[in-house]
Amino acid sequence: MKQLAHIYRLGLKELTSLRHDSVLLLFLLYAFSVAIYMPAAGSVIGVHNASVAFVDEDHSSLSRRLAEALQQPQFQPPALISYADMDPALDSGRYTFVINVPANFQADLLAGRQPALQVNVDATAMSQAFMGAGYIRRIFQRELYDAAQQSPDQITSLASRALFNSNLESGWFLGVIQIVNNVTILAIILTGTALLREREHGTLDHLLVLPLTALEIMLAKVWSNALVVVCCTWLSLELVVGWALGVPLTGSLPLFLGVTALYLFACTAIGIFLATLARSIPQFGLLAIPVIIPMLMLSGGTTPLDSMPVWLQNLMQFSPSTHFVTLSTSILFRDAGVSVIWPDIAALTGIGLAFFLIALARFRRTLAA
Repeated sequence: MKQLAHIYRLGLKELTSLRHDSVLLLFLLYAFSVAIYMPAAGSVIGVHNASVAFVDEDHSSLSRRLAEALQQPQFQPPALISYADMDPALDSGRYTFVINVPANFQADLLAGRQPALQVNVDATAMSQAFMGAGYIRRIFQRELYDAAQQSPDQITSLASRALFNSNLESGWFLGVIQIVNNVTILAIILTGTALLREREHGTLDHLLVLPLTALEIMLAKVWSNALVVVCCTWLSLELVVGWALGVPLTGSLPLFLGVTALYLFACTAIGIFLATLARSIPQFGLLAIPVIIPMLMLSGGTTPLDSMPVWLQNLMQFSPSTHFVTLSTSILFRDAGVSVIWPDIAALTGIGLAFFLIALARFRRTLAA
């Protein structure tokens, strides 16, 4: 009981220290509000409002039909330009797509001559160019089949159905992934800076003369910082993701917060381990960058794990962020229960214990030095 009392009171000390740190409090507020809302609401994965110019040398009903087929929100209304303005328009970057319909295009199509039209793409706008060219090809292909009163030779038809996000709203996924990323960053930074701040201010030396163990000091930092991040995560899910962004979170929120607390157990241990290697807060920041960035970029939230090399997929199974991304999307979007996600929970628990024991051993050596 005495050890539990020590851990509880040391945790209260951590919370009091955080309450008086206005910079970290502002960073917490920003990380769980603006930093989540802006990427989710403003970033669009796909073609949106792409600029198009149309060179109509045919002046036929089919050429007008093709121009009218490019509609918002994927494309802006096509701007009609002359053939002489085509190259300058592309060189200046005014349009991402410039489409040239040659003379006698409709007549040649109806006569079965298979005429060609030209789609010029400014590939400096890489994501819009790559996906937009595919959109234009499918749109024009449909219109040309209808105009020629033909249909492609198809034995079967393919019907695609999107589960859990039928309209393919990218903001739904981005909002949750931003929370996952910010939880990772804050768990490592808050714990590491708290330990280094005590060392720089001499508070850690005061703790060493008290009847306290390294385990008690570590557990106090883990539970206090985890409590702050879990509360911020809950508020951010309710107010930013659920209310401001309108994302329907169908899964169990208590289960997700419990998994978040388990993930924070691993991340705070990483923060303490890095803090034992650093001698100052700036040095800790430099050490944290090559740890945090791979955890965020290779966890499956930015790039699917299936698209990575097999050796990298196997390596990232030892990262807690990989399992947390899987657990977050499974719980919040697919309403998965413990019976479905228990392998990832077990893996996250094992990784967290391993990191905690490694950090504890390093912390004890640091205190003894």
